[in-house]
Amino acid sequence: MEFFKILYGSFILIFSFDYDLFEIIILSLKSSGLATLMASVFGIFTGYFLSISETKLSNFTHIILSSLTGIPPVVAGLIVYFIFSKDGPLGVFSIIYTPYAIVIAQIVIVFPIISSLTKVLFDDFRFHYNDSLKTYNFAWNAIMYLFIRNNRILLVSIFLNGFGRAISEVGAVMIVGGNIEHYTRVMTSAITLETSMGNLQKAMSLGIILILITMSINIFSFKLNKSI
Repeated sequence: MEFFKILYGSFILIFSFDYDLFEIIILSLKSSGLATLMASVFGIFTGYFLSISETKLSNFTHIILSSLTGIPPVVAGLIVYFIFSKDGPLGVFSIIYTPYAIVIAQIVIVFPIISSLTKVLFDDFRFHYNDSLKTYNFAWNAIMYLFIRNNRILLVSIFLNGFGRAISEVGAVMIVGGNIEHYTRVMTSAITLETSMGNLQKAMSLGIILILITMSINIFSFKLNKSI
């Protein structure tokens, strides 16, 4: 009975458009969206150059990126924290405990996934069209355009999966963001805090929103893959 009471209160909180609740949701969408966008841009170019290069260095880089697709988020957060902390090599930027640090940590998590999967797509693209590309002597930007045009649905699916990974992550954002109210508190870190404080209605509200977002991403990705 208590569970349904909490669940009912959670829906009331959501549909009352509570300011604090939606401030957290908007920050989560903004940081994860920006991180996914930047990781996607870097990932496409990285996948392209890894695909066209057949050196030992490129093969080693691909192995490393493939290994990092399963990097524990807390490790990614720890790496970013050490780099940008006061005594770190990039500590002069002073971005620890800011939204910028959250975005960078999420890029570290998402970039290996997007670049590795994009590299596989590029390999398949070159396997089917390499002779034509060589015959017409396309420039790299023309090749990139043709690749994106021919694989846009699969690329969108990859980007959505990366966004889903970013927005559902908690360990890294807690380390580099500090879970500061009205500044770096995102959905996952807020759920952790509110649960520990016994504020289960707010935690459940955020959990419901997060589940709906991730379910929407998975359904959309599934429909995209079915349309191929």
